Amino acid sequence: MSTPVPVASMWYEQFPKDKSWSGLWSGYTLCGRCHGIRSTSGACGVCGDPPYDAKPFTIRNDHGRELVVHSAVPGAEGRYEDWVYLRMIEREWKRPVLEEDRFPGFSPEAGPSPRASIVILFWSYFETRIERLLREALHAMPNRILDDTLRRYSAIGARLNDLYRVAFDSTYKSHLAKVQERRNLFAHGQPQAIDDALVKAVVENLKVEHEAWIAVFNKRVARP
Repeated sequence: MSTPVPVASMWYEQFPKDKSWSGLWSGYTLCGRCHGIRSTSGACGVCGDPPYDAKPFTIRNDHGRELVVHSAVPGAEGRYEDWVYLRMIEREWKRPVLEEDRFPGFSPEAGPSPRASIVILFWSYFETRIERLLREALHAMPNRILDDTLRRYSAIGARLNDLYRVAFDSTYKSHLAKVQERRNLFAHGQPQAIDDALVKAVVENLKVEHEAWIAVFNKRVARP
């Protein structure tokens, strides 16, 4: 009798039940010293800036009344849409798949995943973060030159390989090459390229990719 293979747990199962996937950005802030992304607890991992003093403090207003003020720090996300993308991906993953989600003309084995939109959403989100990385890493360039450069290298493939190599003498290495390839096949007449296995891999690696992007951001943007 064969021993059952245990099902690997997913990263989001460690989250509290009331915490959404956008919580991947929770606990991060921008370092006021090196401009990298750091944890809100502990010293900055890039420049060693001391931990923030999170203790509340008291002030007295003009009427002599004492007010307790709680410390706050800005989030490390680039814009509100960063949270929205993650919430949308979470919603698509958790919703039940209905029969009408299947695509006519394809068998379940040969058709695109009914959750193929997860890969499309993720790739759009990834492209926005690559633009943020390039813009902030190359911030010393005049805006007109930077804007013109990004227009010239508007395709994500050109940015990951050509522009990244020109700017940093390197290429952006990640586990996303297969996602990029399948997404391109999907966009050029092969929708079945985004299957259930690819969707599952994207979700499984979402936290790892998030942390890897932060590491790359700190390497290219932070000024220790």
